[in-house]
Amino acid sequence: MNRRRLLILTTAAALAACGKKTASHATLPRGSAVLALGDSLTYGQGANPSESYPTRLAAISGWNITNGGISGDTSAQALARLPELLRAHAPRLVIISIGGNDFLRRLPENETRANIRAIIQACKTAGAETILVGVPGVGVGAALGYPGDHKLYADLAQAENIPYYADGWSKILGNDALKSDQVHPNAAGYEAFTRDFAAWLKESGWLR
Repeated sequence: MNRRRLLILTTAAALAACGKKTASHATLPRGSAVLALGDSLTYGQGANPSESYPTRLAAISGWNITNGGISGDTSAQALARLPELLRAHAPRLVIISIGGNDFLRRLPENETRANIRAIIQACKTAGAETILVGVPGVGVGAALGYPGDHKLYADLAQAENIPYYADGWSKILGNDALKSDQVHPNAAGYEAFTRDFAAWLKESGWLR
């Protein structure tokens, strides 16, 4: 084998290796208790309860997912009811998607950050792993139909060293065909969110 051919084969192998995503987390077994903590996006506002993302994800994963979403909840309200949810369900994993109502009500950003950080730390103390799901901020981009995650989610995920699922809701809420109103998905939107989230969970190793 000449040097040129060896170089081509070596380069191709390296590129192929770079294209493979290595699972970074152990698989969470079917039947595991999971808590989806959030607001109306978790509850499934804009569609039937059976079409919410926790219900759809439970069907895909086999996890026993409790829908802990309450429409209108702020991060402070989610934090206040979290201890009872942790005691009642003893989840192995908590999926956190909260903060949208804080942004809509223009609550101080430092309070929202502190509340979500406290939620993460309470879950860790209870022995639960966490995934932080980004929520769109309120700004010019959102007003023009191009929402993006508020920057606090990436900051908190890095600071707390937890997995961060970015732009899931932003992608859905930037598509009029997937929305029931300006801030909620429709049934197709929840289906699309769940499909993309499940794909990310598989790439990350949580799901097989």
